[in-house]
Amino acid sequence: MSLFQKILLLLVIIGGLNWGIYGIWAFDAVGWLFGGSLGWLARAVFILVGLAAIALIPTLFMSKPPEHHEPGAP
Repeated sequence: MSLFQKILLLLVIIGGLNWGIYGIWAFDAVGWLFGGSLGWLARAVFILVGLAAIALIPTLFMSKPPEHHEPGAP
C-alpha cells in the first residue's frame, strides 16, 4: 500500500469515526474541532474525506494489491 493510499485510508477512517460519533451521540466531532459544520475548514475536511472515499473505490476491484518492494530487498 502506497503512502498516498494510506493517507486516503486515514481520511476515510476519520470520516467513518465522525459518522459513528454522530450516530451515537449526535455530535459532529469534525465540525466541533474545526469551527462548526458550516465553517470553511470543517467543510474542507468533509470534502477531503469524500474525495478520499472516491479515490479508494478502484481498490475494491483489484484482484490483489500491487506489490511493493523495499529498497535493497530481492
